[in-house]
Amino acid sequence: MIELRTPAEIEEMRPAGRFVASVLEATAKAARVGVNLLELDALAHDMIRKAGAESCYIDYHPSFGASPFGKVLCTSVNDAVLHGLPHDYTIKDGDLVSLDFAASVNGWVADSAISVVVGTPRDEDLRLIDTTRRALDAGIAAARAGNRIGDISRAIADVAREQGYTINTDFGGHGVGRTMHGDPHIPNSGRPGRGLPLRPGLVVAIEPWFLQTTDRIFTDPDGWTLRSADGSRGAHSEHTIAITDGDPIVLTARD
Repeated sequence: MIELRTPAEIEEMRPAGRFVASVLEATAKAARVGVNLLELDALAHDMIRKAGAESCYIDYHPSFGASPFGKVLCTSVNDAVLHGLPHDYTIKDGDLVSLDFAASVNGWVADSAISVVVGTPRDEDLRLIDTTRRALDAGIAAARAGNRIGDISRAIADVAREQGYTINTDFGGHGVGRTMHGDPHIPNSGRPGRGLPLRPGLVVAIEPWFLQTTDRIFTDPDGWTLRSADGSRGAHSEHTIAITDGDPIVLTARD
């Protein structure tokens, strides 16, 4: 079911957006050589506790997950791109780390993701991350009342294909509100002018994610982490936004 939020409700969602942004800023800053993924999860968990927020992940058990997620932060490293289950792994120089975080504050959810290179970067990793960020910006720019879901999808795909990346549409953006995942689904490729009309009050997460040399993925034995089929690296950028009568509001904007 598609739900539209009133201007007052969108204002009520801002604290969740600010909190999610603050956790991603803190965990991205803490992601350094020698830091364990479990330490990043613990940092996010501590921030949730201090803020009186609620995790959207720890009890999350959709049909594609092997069990409840059990952690509060997704940590995807190198060839992992989505749903990375934090585990006993120490970050190394040159690792590409994607962090995805969603939480509920006062009953409203926000969802966002960021990818960073720790230590010495590879040019191809920086290009991949930059492409996801520019695709996210393009998708947000297309998220205007009067457009359709396909316009967002096409804007994202145009940026990716310009850089030579292929696109997986199994996972993409989604509605956000009282829960983390709702309608509509927003694939990262589509036809302009097609799909659900965008109306003021629609709140969605837009999330381009790309792999360097494939669009095929498989699930890690941990039952959660999604990895590239050919071992190439992935990157992921995401914001929760609200569609208005004018410019979209980026609820998870970071400083």
